[in-house]
Amino acid sequence: MKPTEQQRWRRPQDWMPDQPQPRMLLPDGATRREWLRNVGLLGLSGLVAGCTDPAASDASRGALPTPPFDQPVGRFPEKVAMRMINDRAPQLETPWRYFAEDITPNEAFFVRWHYQPIPTAVDLRTWRLTLDGHVNSPLKLSMMDLRSMPASEVVAVCQCSGNSRQYFEPRITGGQWGNGAMSNARWKGVRVKTLLERAGIKAKATEVAFNGMDVGPMPASPDFIKTLGVEQASEPDVIVAYEMNGRPLPMLNGFPLRLVVPGWYATYWVKALDHVQVLSEPFDGFWMAKAYKIPANADASELPDKPAKEKVPIHRMNVRSFWVNPSPETNTTRVRVNGVVPLEGIAMDGGAGIKSVEVSSDDGKSWMATELGNDLGNYSFRRWRGNWKPTRTGHFVLKVRATNHRGETQPMTAKWNGGGYMRNVVEQVEVDVV
Repeated sequence: MKPTEQQRWRRPQDWMPDQPQPRMLLPDGATRREWLRNVGLLGLSGLVAGCTDPAASDASRGALPTPPFDQPVGRFPEKVAMRMINDRAPQLETPWRYFAEDITPNEAFFVRWHYQPIPTAVDLRTWRLTLDGHVNSPLKLSMMDLRSMPASEVVAVCQCSGNSRQYFEPRITGGQWGNGAMSNARWKGVRVKTLLERAGIKAKATEVAFNGMDVGPMPASPDFIKTLGVEQASEPDVIVAYEMNGRPLPMLNGFPLRLVVPGWYATYWVKALDHVQVLSEPFDGFWMAKAYKIPANADASELPDKPAKEKVPIHRMNVRSFWVNPSPETNTTRVRVNGVVPLEGIAMDGGAGIKSVEVSSDDGKSWMATELGNDLGNYSFRRWRGNWKPTRTGHFVLKVRATNHRGETQPMTAKWNGGGYMRNVVEQVEVDVV
């Protein structure tokens, strides 16, 4: 029977892309109370190595077993076992083996929420996206309304501003992310520009504010609201997404609707979106005026004992590249002398697109070009590959750097700032040749 908007779905795997997907999203066979208990108490149970989900397991998917670097792990609804930075609110890293794929599977897509409790159920019979404020015709749109509008797709990396924070020296407070607070997906939804045009922006509109269903634990907790300038919000690739890799968004990644701002850090990618407001004056809420601020200079850097005097909201991502092979996280750092070692990794930036990726086996004294893989768009991961044939045994340090079409590249020395944001130093991997 074809589903209607009056139905609630319990099994996301039963949904087909050409059908409407209203539902209350819960793991198969679980009640809402069980879902809440799993999310709230996973910090106690999820630290057990090898924890399993009866509904879906890596083994049943044919994936590799969870290696030691992923521990401690947590198993949350709709997700594989993932390294858990925090359980309340959930902060989960994509396991490194999934970066061998250009598109990150939904079940391995990283998770970052700011507040607990998080939304755990949405009834699309009553859910609406409200667009109001400095407009001529306020809107209240159902999911069916959104799906009836012209659709737009974009492949884009979503990366936490604090990705790799655990590597900052001196150490920074905040979530101690490794390198896995990033993922890449194909997003489908409606352009924000289309919504703004339908509502009709009044003269002197300055910003567009985006708010989700997550709320703070205390009445005084500032609502998590992010804003974009009207011009930025109207860029053609900025969308409100209802699909992620051809499926409805997982609850932990912002079901039923998420703002997607390609090339910008994930702090702007508001999850569980239900309110868009056009403003006639600059917004001064906490999450724009106080939080996620970076030094107002070219590389967002400052010194621990000399903080920057002027700071601005974080925005566009810088250029980065990473090793997928060899990597200690996949136990591939011991290689044979005179053998051909396949080199592979990913690169990304804030939208200029990756022009080149180079590797070095002599501490940056010389660099070798690699071959770039399929181009999925300027906002996507870009695969790079090469070969290295070591002719002597010993310990080697391999380095990788990417350059984008603006000529921006990665520094050899790590920069520092008090937020632990925007790390993009040349990455290296240590290899033993035997």
